[in-house]
Formats: sequence, structure tokens, C-alpha cells
Amino acid sequence: MKKTEKNKYLPYGRQHIDANDIQEVVSVLESDYLTTGKKTIDFEIEFSKKVNVKYAVSCSSGTAALHLSLLAQNLPNESRVIVPAISFLATANIVELSGGKVVFADVDSETGVLSESTITKAIENTGDKISAIIPVHLNDSSLDMKMIRHIADQHNLKVIEDACHALGGNYYENGKITGVVGSNLYSDLTSFSLHPVKAIAMGEGGVITTNSEILQKKILRLRNHGMTRNADDFLNNELAFDKSQNPNPWYYEMQELGLNYRASDIHCALGLSQLKKLEKFISKRIKLFKLYTKHLESFSPTIIPVKNNFSVSAPHLFPVLIDFNSIRKSRAELMRLLDEKGIGSQVHYIPLFLHPYYKNKYHHNHYEGAIKYYERCLSLPLYYDMNEDDVIRVTTALQEIIG
Repeated sequence: MKKTEKNKYLPYGRQHIDANDIQEVVSVLESDYLTTGKKTIDFEIEFSKKVNVKYAVSCSSGTAALHLSLLAQNLPNESRVIVPAISFLATANIVELSGGKVVFADVDSETGVLSESTITKAIENTGDKISAIIPVHLNDSSLDMKMIRHIADQHNLKVIEDACHALGGNYYENGKITGVVGSNLYSDLTSFSLHPVKAIAMGEGGVITTNSEILQKKILRLRNHGMTRNADDFLNNELAFDKSQNPNPWYYEMQELGLNYRASDIHCALGLSQLKKLEKFISKRIKLFKLYTKHLESFSPTIIPVKNNFSVSAPHLFPVLIDFNSIRKSRAELMRLLDEKGIGSQVHYIPLFLHPYYKNKYHHNHYEGAIKYYERCLSLPLYYDMNEDDVIRVTTALQEIIG
């Protein structure tokens, strides 16, 4: 990581770890139990309370959370699943890994997320029946989930909400909060990532939320090799029980294929400590977001923040749309010049259909919204430890570069 002579380097995102976080992790390291145990259970209980849902299941990453969510739906092999054309690789990859087929849907060119027209077009253009949709909260909570639920009900689709960018967000309608992202108000399951650049960090980690006890139990099995130690669930009675019909103390049973997607107590101790600070973290991010918006007003229409229409914001990133022709610099040039000034930036994301795997496997329509968004988007630094001086430093650097 570079540093300028006078200023610290500002990455596009990073974690905030304090003494309490360190102590919570150390306390687990000094205990007798490191893997999935009491801290994991405590974390899951507190997470479920935070997002107003019945069940939360921790796992090893946001990718694992998405994969487990889709596997839990028991979709037939080669099921078609709608995925937005703009997202991180995991959103589409888990469909392929689960034996399904990706149906890309275009996105709104100004927000990068699914819209009613792009979802409808994806359904109409697909001759085969679609089984599920994975809407993605890109950057923060900018999805119209009520609309997506309505379309899903019309076409009998499962809804797996990718909220890896949206922890701490709320659903919003007519000026009022209608629910919390993760409460599954409009979805069957919701997946979160707790990667270091997200709202809170587990190091690496993920969470799935659901209001279904059946799905919760299935996901618990799937994250642990498809295995159960619950005697009430055993099928092989001859092996499971002794002559007195007591369960054999060593016995466990695998009834379906699963994976090792467990989170450890080490990771969950950090997650639990961070969760207590979620509101503080989000409040600071919103403050920084508003400061950026204020200081970028004079850059419009050459540089404009990505708009958010459907929720109370819980900004994970600060994305802007840039008219690179107007500034007479390419995105690569701008990123390199910012880096020389000690300022990191990133692109979220390369359209999924442009990656060689998907380009070679599927015949693609021209997703105009995704291309238009991708060609203009850039994420500027946004994280808890920043202050107004840092925001001014970024916007001043932009002004110096573009003239």
C-alpha cells in the first residue's frame, strides 16, 4: 500500500477495529474452544435481533451464504435463475455451482440494479421456466424489493436477496420505513457478507437470514457436510440406536451432500463485537456520503453520485458516474493519477457476461444498461475512519486532475 509524503493512503474501503474487538477475539483464542461454538450461537441470535428476523445462520463468507441459500431451495438441476448483469462474480457463480443456469437481466444505467422492465424482459426472453431470482443491493440498499416480490409471485419465483452490500439498510416507501434489510419482508432468504470492507467485519464471514425453521435447519446441515447429530432426524435406526433405543453417543448421519461452510468462534467473536457498533458505523458512513454529495455538487453533470431511490441508505461504497469523454481522461488514467495522490478507487463491477466463462457459455443479448453503467462508474474511498478533511482531499484531487 502506497503512502504520499504528507498524507495517509485512502483505500476505497477498509475495516475499523478497536480494542474491544481485539479483546473479544483474544478471549476466544485463550479459551478451550475455537471452532463453531457458543460465540457462534450468540452472534447468530444477536444478528437475527438486529435485522428483525427469526433465524440467522453464520457461515464462512458472503459467497458461502449465497451458495447455501440457493442449495436450500432444492431447485431441480438446470433450473434457470435470474441474476443482474452487474454484480460480483459470486452471484452468478453459485448458480452454476448449484447445477443451475444463469439468466442475465440488464440493469438500470443510472443505479446498476434491476428494474421492473429489465426483469420482465429477462423473463420474456427466456423460453424455459425460471425458478428463482437473486436481486442484488448494489453499493447500498437501492432495490425496489416490493416490486421484485410482486413479479416473483406472478411467476412463482423463489427470491434470494443478495444484501452483501446492504447490512444496516431499511426498506422505504412513501417516506416511511417499512422494514429492515434482512427481515425477509420481500424474500425467502437474505445473504450478507462481512468482509473487511463491508459495514461490519468478521475477517471473512457471511450470514443467511430466514423466517422459516425448515430452511434454517436445512442450512445448518448444509454448512456442516449435510450432517446431523439430532436423534429425532436419524433415518438409519439400526446404526443410530442401541438395543434400548438410546442414540449411540458417537453417531452422526449424512442425509444429503453438504459443505464445510462453518464460521469459527474466532470470526463470530469479532462479528459480535462489531455488530454492537453497527448503528455508529452506518451513521458515520451516511455523514461521509452527504459530505461527498455536497462537495461534488459543482462537478455535476461531469461527476455525479449514483442515486438511491428505494431505501434509507446504508452506504457500503461511494460510487460516482463520470463522463470520461468530458474530462478527456480514461478511467484507468484517472485511477492511476488518484493513486499517485494517495487515493484508492475501484470499479464495482465488470459486467458478469463479459467474463470469459460466461461469454463462452451463454449467448448474450446486448445489455445496454449494464454497459452504460460500467463505462462510467468508479467507487471513491468510504469507510468509518475517514473524516471531512479526507473527503475534501478526494474531491480536491479530482478537481486538480480534471481541471
